[in-house]
Amino acid sequence: MKKQVEESRDELERRRRSRDRRRKQKKKEKRKRLLYIGTEILALTVILAGILWIMSLIFSKNYVDLKKITMPEWVISDFLDPNPYSRPTTEMKRVNEIVVHYVANPGTTAKQNMNYFNSLQDQTGVKKISASSHFIIGLEGEILQGIPIYEMAYSTSKEKNGNTVSIECCHPDETGKFNEATYDSLVKLTAWLCKNLRLTEKNVIRHYDATGKDCPRYFVAHEDEWKKFLSDVKTARKQTDEGE
Repeated sequence: MKKQVEESRDELERRRRSRDRRRKQKKKEKRKRLLYIGTEILALTVILAGILWIMSLIFSKNYVDLKKITMPEWVISDFLDPNPYSRPTTEMKRVNEIVVHYVANPGTTAKQNMNYFNSLQDQTGVKKISASSHFIIGLEGEILQGIPIYEMAYSTSKEKNGNTVSIECCHPDETGKFNEATYDSLVKLTAWLCKNLRLTEKNVIRHYDATGKDCPRYFVAHEDEWKKFLSDVKTARKQTDEGE
């Protein structure tokens, strides 16, 4: 009799343990299902957010497909070789501002400065320089394009490089003042970029405005001349619109 009672007790204990194992297994499977569902929902949310962001860009009135912009014939293509230090080939989705610079190397030509940017790919040693510009305007008013406007240039700052187009300008002396030919081409190019990037002169800034750097030197030292430049860009942009 005692043996039967013990066997019955053991059987009940086995059944209890078996029920506990089934409960634990069900809970484990439920947690896995919930985790899987949660992961799927998160992935779908991220995908949907990405789609909505892209759609917002496409249907925004200010959206511009940078790859479809064709540069005018008066801009000379002189593209840098793809390399990590001056043309990383990082694509930009949009341009928010146009940044004006000066080369800080008096008397040098646009081609000389473009060659310098291109030579950065041959750097050796520990400390390496990253520098470049979308455009360089020379002392005779020539405009060289070193980087497509849909690619990033190393020109202003980490925060600005990814959504700005840069223009470097040559100058005859240490004052940084542009001669008439360079100035006229700068106005012409900036107005053209404003029109085709759906920007205005309000979106044109100095390197100084982004980082506090003394660049372009003459426009930093002479605020009135900078304001005059923006006014000239505004006039040129409106004339371009009227000429359509």
